[in-house]
This record gives sequence, structure tokens and C-alpha cells, in this order.
Amino acid sequence: MQVPAAFRYERATSLERAIELLKRYGPDARVVAGGHSLLPMMKLRLAQPEALIDINGLKELGLIRVDGHELAVGAMVRHAELLASPVVGEHFPILRDAERMIADPLVRNRGTVGGSLCQADPSEDLSAAFSALRATLVAQGPRGRRTIRIREFFLGPYETALDEAELVVEIRVPIRSHASAYRKVERRAGDWAVVAAGAVLEISDGVITEAGIGLTAVGAPRFVAERAEDFLRGGRPDDEAFTEAGRIASQECRPTADQRGPADYKRHLAGELTTRALRTAAARAQGQEA
Repeated sequence: MQVPAAFRYERATSLERAIELLKRYGPDARVVAGGHSLLPMMKLRLAQPEALIDINGLKELGLIRVDGHELAVGAMVRHAELLASPVVGEHFPILRDAERMIADPLVRNRGTVGGSLCQADPSEDLSAAFSALRATLVAQGPRGRRTIRIREFFLGPYETALDEAELVVEIRVPIRSHASAYRKVERRAGDWAVVAAGAVLEISDGVITEAGIGLTAVGAPRFVAERAEDFLRGGRPDDEAFTEAGRIASQECRPTADQRGPADYKRHLAGELTTRALRTAAARAQGQEA
């Protein structure tokens, strides 16, 4: 049998109460929302928190809204809600693409956006997608609120820049004139990625003015390929540039061999998927859905 170790259960009735409970129990406490990552780890006793703090009652963290020139996504927004949002589909196809390939309907109906990012799993899809978009996270703790750029949020596998007793409450993404796409290879539908790549392009007068490339499951630093982004910036959005950007991105990866494939295969796949995501984003920029 897989049985968790004993723990205390606390249900937070407000954000302030959740932070108070986190402060009381200290580093041995864990927040539970969807629970799809934490609960299996507890059953295997890979995680043995002293206390679980349930934040499912914090409805204020479950909103998707436009605030000025930014999209604000509450940390408790479910994957299915992000996928179904018209404003997300209109402005951020990369998020729609990624959400379509995350797990299955059961997981998408319960799992949360904030939980996925805070898990910092090296194979997490939304980490790469939001990193390509250069999102900002809003965190709240005992000392108030602060913002963290997502590219500074991930410190390593399963490690983030959150302080003790601090919670991510919102993810904010600038709404700009850009096109985006996400491409993924998985062993079976709903599985963790073998490799996945996301691309964001801003194009003006036939020139790439800004680029974002997110990679997952291949050991890319902070889920991004910065040298490939630098290469694209100022160039033309053509196939030759996208192929070279894919090659550069593949060299920025540090994949490891596992049951999903050897390292060389993953590196090759990272380059190919980066090129494909860039091609799709460029086609969407021209009004061609691909």
C-alpha cells in the first residue's frame, strides 16, 4: 500500500490566513491546491509534510482578467479554465497549445496554473511557455507583495525563488502584438514531454524585434534558450533563421538519458521542435493558423 505519513490538515479561509499558517508551520508545511504532484509524492513518502494547507477556498486567486496592458492569471486558475479562456486564446496561442497537451481532462479540471509553476518540475509545460512569454509572478508573504520575473523564479529542479511563508498569487503577461506557438513530443497522449519547445515572435516591418524561446525536459537553464533568442533578434523571420535558431537552442540544452530517450536524441528534438514552433508562430503572425 502507498500511504502518506501522518500530517495536520488546515483549510485557509483567506490569503492572509494561508500565509499565517505557512509561517506557523514553517518549512515543513506544504500548500495543496490541485494536489496532482504533491499527493502522489506523499503516498510514496518522497514528501512528508508536517501540515497541509488547503487553499482551494481562495476564490480571489481563481480569476483570469485583463488589467491594463497585461493578462493577469490567478494562481488558482485551473488548467481547463486557462484552456477555455477566449482572451488567452486570442492573445496567447502558446498557452492554448500547451494546455491542450497537459495530462488529461481529469488533471486539467483540478490542477492549477500556480501549482504547476511552483512545482518547478524540469518537464513542466507551462514553465517553458510562460518563460518564453517573459511573464512576471506576483508573490505575497509576511512582508507583503513583490514581483518576480519568471526567468529569475526557477533556481533549479524543484527549486524556486519563493521565500518562506510566501505564495504565488498571480501570473502577469504583457499583452503585445506578437505571435506564438508550442510544440511537444510525448510517448503517449497526456504524458510528460520527451521534449517541448515554445516560441514567441514580435515582428515589425519584416524584422524580428523580440523573440522568446522556452524549452522543457532538456535541462535548458531557466527553461529558456537565450542565445537563440539573441540570434533571432534583428533578423528576418525566414526558414533559414529558424533552422539556425533551432540548432543554437539545441546546443543550450543539457538533456539526460532516461526512459524517454538518449541525450543526443533529445538534443536533436529540441532543435527541431524549436524550428517548428518558430515556423508556426511566424505563420500565425501572417494570419495563417498552423
